[in-house]
Amino acid sequence: MPLTQLGKTQWQAYFDRFSRMLGAKQVHIEVAGLGLGHQVEADYIALTGISYVLAVIAEKMEHLINHPTEVHVDHDLEWVHSIEVVDAGGDRHIIALKEALELPAP
Repeated sequence: MPLTQLGKTQWQAYFDRFSRMLGAKQVHIEVAGLGLGHQVEADYIALTGISYVLAVIAEKMEHLINHPTEVHVDHDLEWVHSIEVVDAGGDRHIIALKEALELPAP
């Protein structure tokens, strides 16, 4: 699905709803920009939530996106697959999501 851009007035409601419906998800975070290249910040660790001020809170880490200017989401009727945030410096923060692995009951 193509990315959908969210207007700034939608960010708070969208990410509040997203965090409430989260369930067991894992997150992969990449940052790409001319000044820093392409870096992996997190590789599929447990996701706790995303706030509308654009802090991604995950297992043992927090990824803060300073001065976000654009938010794009790749989603369908059932779930958000990825979120791309562009910061004031033009760097792109790609937040990819996947279902957490369910372990069998002991």
